[in-house]
Amino acid sequence: MIKSLRIRSVLVSLLLLGSFLLVWQLATLPKAGGLQGVDAEYAALMGGAVQQSNVPGPVEVGKTVWEKLSNPFYDNGPNDKGIGIQLAYSLARVLLGFGLAIAVAVPLGFVIGMSPVMRGALDPFIQVLKPISPLAWMPLALYTIKDSGISSIFVIFICSIWPMLINTAHGVATVKKDWLNVAKTLEVNHIRTALQVILPAAAPTILTGARISMGIAWLVIVAAEMLVGGTGIGYFVWNEWNNLSLANVIFAILMIGLVGMALDLVFGGLLKLVTYRE
Repeated sequence: MIKSLRIRSVLVSLLLLGSFLLVWQLATLPKAGGLQGVDAEYAALMGGAVQQSNVPGPVEVGKTVWEKLSNPFYDNGPNDKGIGIQLAYSLARVLLGFGLAIAVAVPLGFVIGMSPVMRGALDPFIQVLKPISPLAWMPLALYTIKDSGISSIFVIFICSIWPMLINTAHGVATVKKDWLNVAKTLEVNHIRTALQVILPAAAPTILTGARISMGIAWLVIVAAEMLVGGTGIGYFVWNEWNNLSLANVIFAILMIGLVGMALDLVFGGLLKLVTYRE
């Protein structure tokens, strides 16, 4: 039954993809005769002018994909690097900022989840800082840090910390009291209780927060790199737009989506590993 559902899902997905590509290709075909309302005599004088769509079709984009992926790591100077290099810069910034966020959010989330006093004390600060757009921090980061790459990492840190912090605190606070009481009865110290009782129980919630944070981080890095320039997939999109190369822009958008999906699948796999099966 499950296998049959998967096969049908794949077939429907392929049908939707094929329909989308067909409509896209038809919408970008050249239209002979120019604008409607132009008479035949004028069209003849214009030599049968053809009105070509400015948006590249799937065939043209497919050629661009093949060209870019056939040599993804070339480096012809500051403004001409392969898509592999650009993605590597973006992923490095995301992973560094995300790693720093984990180092802060998880321990602090444990403190908030285990201490009602700290939860009440820190909640106003979290509620004020959480709604601030990560990109609003960029001017301040650029002014104080003086480095666009590190500023981007800082912005990733800021946008990644809140979902992990809130989910960690919630996961820790909702651990079954019976388990904690057993640990107290056995006179297990606080560190061992946190690592051997609370962490395994809260792991699914913590990873869910990390999964959300990674998705947000990948969204934000593209916008951040558009602002600061230099390197990265966001800069690649902006640079190709300035060059009026829409095929490269669409290719970059496709790569952003595929990498984002891959990152989400990684966290989805980790979540399955730690999820308790009743």
